[in-house]
Amino acid sequence: MKRVRLSRHAAGYAKMRGFTEAEVEQAIKTCLWEPAELGRLQCRLNLPYGEQWHGKVYQTKQVRPRFVEEPDQILVVTVYTYYF
Repeated sequence: MKRVRLSRHAAGYAKMRGFTEAEVEQAIKTCLWEPAELGRLQCRLNLPYGEQWHGKVYQTKQVRPRFVEEPDQILVVTVYTYYF
């Protein structure tokens, strides 16, 4: 599998959205890819969470990276994170 690299934009949102680079890489390497807007790709990984996020406890965290596959790497453009 190609190297997964976070763009500056994606990396800048890691703390604010609550995801790690390892979670993004796991999602890309293990989940089904599907088309996204602007010719990009996306996938979704649900992780057990059971922790507090912004004052509320959530049982699941979903990491949804949007990325492009380049010849020598997978470039992650942004990452959305959902808690439920």
